[in-house]
Amino acid sequence: MTNSTKMGDSEHVSPAPAPREPGAEHDPVFTRRVPTGDNMPRDICDRCGFIHYVNPKVVVGSVVGHQGRILLCRRAIEPRRGFWTLPAGFMEQGETAEQGARREAREEANAEIVLTDLLAVYSIPRIAQVQLMYRAELATPSFSAGEESLEVALFSWEEIPWDELAFPSVHWALTQFHSVEGRVGIAPFGNPDGETGNHFPRAPR
Repeated sequence: MTNSTKMGDSEHVSPAPAPREPGAEHDPVFTRRVPTGDNMPRDICDRCGFIHYVNPKVVVGSVVGHQGRILLCRRAIEPRRGFWTLPAGFMEQGETAEQGARREAREEANAEIVLTDLLAVYSIPRIAQVQLMYRAELATPSFSAGEESLEVALFSWEEIPWDELAFPSVHWALTQFHSVEGRVGIAPFGNPDGETGNHFPRAPR
């Protein structure tokens, strides 16, 4: 993906860039107020009336299994560089959620995957994200570190480096995946009770 932020990153919101088109004579001047017909404060340009809407981002990813093990990627980028995560990232325009999940596996793990079903839908309000996580299998037993990964490896349940996971939602997805392993036609999970991504759960015992 081309975004500088990834799954679980804090969302930095800045005003729209100054206009660069020919004929633009003034920089925008934004103030925060409620637009006409709206009920939420927005950044509005006092010169031209442009409304800068900021909405939650959609993250897509997958828990990829292969012969009883799970594919994890060690992050080569911030935030949480050096920690282990699932292949996931922001959707791009013009693609479906499923296409985005497959693309992220190619970009981060050079892996071709087959999606099985939707594992979970997570809401992370602190960083304005909705995360769609799929269950998947490797199409072929071939993978390697993409440019956003330091290394990629398969882990058995007992080998998962729980203390080195990058984000709480990685923990959620792994434990929920494990709880329905081998089952067909599951109902998607949501956030664990009372959890919003503000802290890490305890590692399974």
